[in-house]
Parts: sequence; structure tokens; C-alpha cells
Amino acid sequence: MRISLETRDFAKYPFLKESQQFMLQNHESVDRFLQSSPGKVAIRYAVERVQRALSSTGQPMEVESIPLPSDNLGIRLEVSSYALSRVLVSCGKERALIDRLTRYEAQRAYAFLEADDEARRDYVASQVGFSLAHASLPVSRYVEVTAGMKEERWRLVNREVQEGRVTIEPLEAEELLKEQIRVTLLSQLPLEVPQSLCSELVPYVTHIQDAFQQKMLEDFGEVDESCFPPCMQAITAALSGGMNITHSGRFALTAFLHNIGMDSTQIIELYCRAPDFDVSKTQYQVEHISGRGGTGTEYTAPSCAAMRTLGLCVRPDASCERVNHPLNYYRSRKKGKKPGPN
Repeated sequence: MRISLETRDFAKYPFLKESQQFMLQNHESVDRFLQSSPGKVAIRYAVERVQRALSSTGQPMEVESIPLPSDNLGIRLEVSSYALSRVLVSCGKERALIDRLTRYEAQRAYAFLEADDEARRDYVASQVGFSLAHASLPVSRYVEVTAGMKEERWRLVNREVQEGRVTIEPLEAEELLKEQIRVTLLSQLPLEVPQSLCSELVPYVTHIQDAFQQKMLEDFGEVDESCFPPCMQAITAALSGGMNITHSGRFALTAFLHNIGMDSTQIIELYCRAPDFDVSKTQYQVEHISGRGGTGTEYTAPSCAAMRTLGLCVRPDASCERVNHPLNYYRSRKKGKKPGPN
């Protein structure tokens, strides 16, 4: 399907191939572009774009709140900032930061899609391999798209499956399109950026990494074991008691500790208490789960539903009834301990 895109569409959907072609009309190398006046503006815009991704709440965006230029130069800078933001997070090699950026870009694009006409929605959907016209998805595609969606209603066991296809309601198709955009953008990152270019961008990369660390501290603060949910307290207590932990328990605890900001060395030190401790194996497992290993995939701690399925949900308390994820429990308890204003 082909439609006639307007110049403003390139700024709305900068991941489309037409948008990239528009940006590359001058055929400049990235290095030369960065030395130019527009390039210096674009890299500043790219840093701001990543910062917006960090501050995004994950809630639906209003089109009116998203800046959108109208002139060709402004649109070229907007598309350039998208491309450069991907370069910056690729140089930073921080999977959580890459995830934040792709979620933000998917939310941003979806806000424009909701306000756009049907032809453009269908076209953008087709460019990320999705169709809004079908009332079902093949099981394999459904599982791929919903892997990062935590609500119980998306679990395959809760869906109607007929002849290898999962039934999709029209409103659900819209939600799945946003997730498909995120999955597609995430699959393209990190980019293979030449080390020479990453070296040139060190000040900008360092700036966004510092902003990311600050955001982590705002979200979780210093690690406080007293705020761990009962399930994580039980696993750490078992370690302290010299007990061997199951593989699923190790995975859950390692992912949880990484997600709340504990570095790999601290996590490995925690496992020193285990009777079967092997430093090389533990280092490999921790780096694999935290995304610093060969695959580059960063894992999130299992949800409460998954913890129950794994037999790791123990001694749930009143706070557990109000959350659906161990990270939400921890965040809530941390906020509850903050001293109020005098």
C-alpha cells in the first residue's frame, strides 16, 4: 500500500523509510553533519529527545503537547534528532536506556496515529509489519508482540485461539500496534556505531547517562533491603542462611536487584553466601540477566503472577494485594518511607 506522505509526516513518524530518505537528501556523512551548524543543533535536540524519554510517565500522550515543526529545516532537524538519539543510546550501551527511548518513540508515534486518518494509520502499521484490518494474529506473532505487556489479559492462556490464530478486538488492535512499533524499534537497536563516532559523542553520551542515573535514583533511591517485597526478602534470607537457590529464584532476584539499581559487583557479592557459589558462573549469569553479556538483552524481574506460577510468592502481605509486580511493591514502600515536609 502506498500513500502520498506530507513533509510533516516525516517528523511525526521519523522511523519510516521515507523520513530517513528525506533526512539524507544532502548525502552528508554523520561526522560532517555534526560539524555543521544544523548538526550541532540536531545533536542538542537528540539529547533533549532522550531526556524526554527518561521523563516520560508511560501514560498516553496528547498531540498538542508534542512539538512539531512546520518548515523543512525544522522537520529535517526533528528527523535528524531521532536518528542521532538512536546513535547516542547505542554508544551508551545501556539496555534500559534503549528501552526507555523505544517506549517513548512508540507512544509519541501512536499519539499522532490516533489523530491521523485511516489511510495513514494503515500505512504506518504496514511499515512495521502489522495490519489493523485483521481480527486475529498468528500465535507466534501474538506472543512476539505481547511479550513485554504485563497485564493478565494479554497472556496467551487468557485468549481465544482458533486454528493457530489469536482473536483480537478492534480496540486491542490499536494497543497492539503501539507495542508493535516499540518491538520493531527495539529490534533495530543497538546500532553498530563506529568507535570513532562514539568517541566524538562522549560528552553527550555521558550527559544522558548521568540523567539516566539521576532518574533511577528518583525512581528507586538507594537500595533498601527493608523495602523488598516478601518474595525477594525470602530469597535473600535463604541465601544468607546458606541455602541453594533454584534457577528461577536466582533469575528473579538478580533481575530485581539490577532493576532497582544495584550494580553487578554488589549482586555477585550477595551470591557469595550461597554454598554452591562459583564466581565465574555467577558473573556470567548476572551479566547475562543485566544485559551486559553477549546477547545484550536486559531482563525485568518476573511479575507477581509469574512469581506465583514459579512458586516464589511467599508470605504475601497487605501491600502485595495492591500491586502486580515486585518492583511496584519496592517503589511504593520506598515512597512511603520518605520523610514528609517539616
